[in-house]
Amino acid sequence: MASATASISSHPAALRDVKAARIGAVRQQVAVAPAAAARGQRARAVCPLRAAEQGRQPVSASAASAAPVAPVADEVAAPAAVDYEALARELEGASPLEVMDRALAMFGSEIAIAFSGAEDVALIEYAKLTGRPFRVFSLDTGRLNPETYQFFDKVEKHYGIRIEYMFPDAGEVQELVRTKGLFSFYEDGHQECCRVRKVRPLRRALKGLRAWITGQRKDQSPGTRASIPVVQVDPSFEGQDGGAGSLIKWNPVANVDGKDIWTFLRTMDVPVNSLHAQGYVSIGCEPCTRPVLPGQHEREGRWWWEDAKAKECGLHKGNIEKDAQAAAPKSANGNGAAGAPDIFESPAVVSLTRAGIENLLRLENRAEPWLVVLYAPWCPFCQAMEASYVELAEKLAGAGVKVAKFRADGEQKPFAQAELQLQSFPTVLLFPTRTARPIKYPSEKRDVDSLVAFVNSLR
Repeated sequence: MASATASISSHPAALRDVKAARIGAVRQQVAVAPAAAARGQRARAVCPLRAAEQGRQPVSASAASAAPVAPVADEVAAPAAVDYEALARELEGASPLEVMDRALAMFGSEIAIAFSGAEDVALIEYAKLTGRPFRVFSLDTGRLNPETYQFFDKVEKHYGIRIEYMFPDAGEVQELVRTKGLFSFYEDGHQECCRVRKVRPLRRALKGLRAWITGQRKDQSPGTRASIPVVQVDPSFEGQDGGAGSLIKWNPVANVDGKDIWTFLRTMDVPVNSLHAQGYVSIGCEPCTRPVLPGQHEREGRWWWEDAKAKECGLHKGNIEKDAQAAAPKSANGNGAAGAPDIFESPAVVSLTRAGIENLLRLENRAEPWLVVLYAPWCPFCQAMEASYVELAEKLAGAGVKVAKFRADGEQKPFAQAELQLQSFPTVLLFPTRTARPIKYPSEKRDVDSLVAFVNSLR
């Protein structure tokens, strides 16, 4: 998924002239909710949808044109009070249709289906069957197969919807290709390219939502998806309210076998990507996807030159980190996982030692301000802000601000608590140029824009 503006599709056609609400809040009109309304509940422009056969009433064209902002009837109070672990247990045995209906009922216009162009077209079919309004977005990386683009067109026409596409930032793609070539991922791994073409665009899309719907299944990748629930607090991305826990992730087909998905698609006569007939099962970008042989697992056709146990592009990175956190041994004081993989790894992020951060503390006249995150690799909240912090570091490179990290768990924790204002992970500190004492970032919002605003306000 990528940069550009994003809107969202609706099911269908009665009011095609009504503009859909935009993912990422582009051109989005927001009505101010009454003071008595629950926190976070907003009236938003809704895509025109066709009433389902069950008898739901369509919105009239005249009403839509008279009211620039149309609240969704099914929208309910903010989900902060919901125990999503308990809800996941409640829905563990529910059908995908029941899970989809619950998701759309809870979040109304503030949830959208992430459509990849593969067999997760089943999600759109389930959404249509609920009879509720729904929105669809997709990431156009610029490197998809021609067959995938043709499939997008078929899906739009079949359901009478408009898929809203997110595109990568042209400048970032240009920089990557000019400096490393078109196929650098074959040499140094797919993560950098996926971060530019998929993860960052997805982050922009999700910042306009309170929840999203994915096609993840447990049987897709035993190494990374074996324990995904049908609903969860997203471990990696933030929603429109910002901060950890601000985005809910729904996986309606988590417990469905791939063969049963295909039985459903054939039964409902749903259009499918023509690449499936050529041996492709899991479909991504053209250079990184190939057919699988009989007996091979479907994810073996993705990034086949890399570790078979970590077949994630970054959109569902929390799957890997959760497994690593669970498997890693804890230290005696419970502060760390010795075997957990490190995070915030980027050439743009300086890794500070104890001596390095002590030196920063002593300096009263620094040549440049420093932004430092105090973190623990096993901490899920640190993991959730990794992508935005790395993006921030790359954005500030050459802008006169140093971006760094200091691992503050284990034996370093008492020092960090006494000298660096550490109370919980992650803690973000700004060391200004002419102030000895670092300034602690006070907000739970850890997206790029919020962190940049913090830095700029104190430079």
